[in-house]
Amino acid sequence: MDSIAFYLFAILSVLGGILLVAFRNPVSSALAMVLSFVGLAGLFIGLNAYFVGIVQVLVYAGAIMVLFIFIIMLLDLNDEKPVKFKSSTVLAGVVIPLLLVAQVLGVIQSNNTGDAGKFQEITKMSMAESAKAYPEDSAIYKSLTHEKAPKLPDTNLIGHSIFNSYNFPLQIMGALLLVATIGVVVLSKRSAKKAPTES
Repeated sequence: MDSIAFYLFAILSVLGGILLVAFRNPVSSALAMVLSFVGLAGLFIGLNAYFVGIVQVLVYAGAIMVLFIFIIMLLDLNDEKPVKFKSSTVLAGVVIPLLLVAQVLGVIQSNNTGDAGKFQEITKMSMAESAKAYPEDSAIYKSLTHEKAPKLPDTNLIGHSIFNSYNFPLQIMGALLLVATIGVVVLSKRSAKKAPTES
């Protein structure tokens, strides 16, 4: 990934997170979170995780944030009350980000960028070894063992992992979401019946 693009999307993600906390208007905070999601999507795409980056935009920055903004406007959160922060809360808000920055700096300093060619050779060897776990006529095997440019088929690998290793938890999650949707519909109908009607 180009260093300029990396720093651009990283700054975009961090700026969106800071604005999310700094804005007092909840709608503005939600839009700042969209900005952070777009920056994260750019970082994922720069790491060749195209499927995850596109899902980050379509699902998180699209559908979920529209739902957040809809709920914020539905609840009418414009009435703001002044909040008094405790000294322990302020101290934790300063110390925890500093610890995170120290950890990131430690990782950056320990990273040896001089072995890029060796890293690519090891990556190609590990991809060829990983391909043995899949049938030879599968799209995953063909992508991992491509002669000119072997690559990770992230969409195929995610689908293979979900529907083979995590199929049962996926079905449970779908059932829980269905039950939650039915519960929301039932609760909204009850509140509509209790609301006074104008004669």
